[in-house]
Amino acid sequence: MLIDTHCHLDAAEFDSDREGVLEAARAAGVGGFLVPAVCADNFDAVAALSASRRSCCHALGIHPLYVQRAQESDLELLRARLAEGAAVAVGEIGLDGFVADGDLPLQRRYFEAQLKIARDFELPVVLHIRRAQDEILKYLRRIAVPGGIAHAFNGSRQQAEAFIKLGFRLGFGGAMTFDGSRRIRELAASLPLSSIVLETDAPDMPPAWAGGQRNEPANLARFARVLAELRGMSVEDVIEATGANALAALPGLAGLTQGEA
Repeated sequence: MLIDTHCHLDAAEFDSDREGVLEAARAAGVGGFLVPAVCADNFDAVAALSASRRSCCHALGIHPLYVQRAQESDLELLRARLAEGAAVAVGEIGLDGFVADGDLPLQRRYFEAQLKIARDFELPVVLHIRRAQDEILKYLRRIAVPGGIAHAFNGSRQQAEAFIKLGFRLGFGGAMTFDGSRRIRELAASLPLSSIVLETDAPDMPPAWAGGQRNEPANLARFARVLAELRGMSVEDVIEATGANALAALPGLAGLTQGEA
């Protein structure tokens, strides 16, 4: 099954046509969606999406670029919501060293706290990583969590292998579709297929053919074709393998029902 392992279906960009976006994705063959939260304010929205659609699951977490609006009580809320048992992962969490005013010390505090929460609940994590690959690896070696997904992976091969060794799958999506993304395309072509999952990050990270417009989960089918071309294999085999990898990374996705609303 084609599974979009990172799709912000709750985003305001989809408010006017969310059902149409989902129908288009299903028509393209996308059978499952993981919807990660980015802050406590949208915990309810992502949970409601997955509760009302059998093709959706959700993760709960505080994104590194949202920590400045977070409060300590949000971590207790996260624990309480995870205790309900519906979320399949803790995410989107991580570190972002790209944004100049990102307040890295505060990011680190929330990231460490959320890793410990994931460890306590024995849940995988969905990682946001920009210019912080090695630092995140240090945290993961110190705070053992049951794997997960390194979203929008753009590190080196050595870093990729380090994440894989720690039980993570690597997310590939829109960036892989650009001819100029040579390092990402080389990794997508040569890393063990068992380490790769597909994602859109919709409405963000549009592919080469989108002309800077809104990204949509229906694009995942074309991402599978791009990956198949890069690896010299059939699209069917790519879909089967990446779907199995998503289920291995996030076992809670096993409850997805393809084609259901």
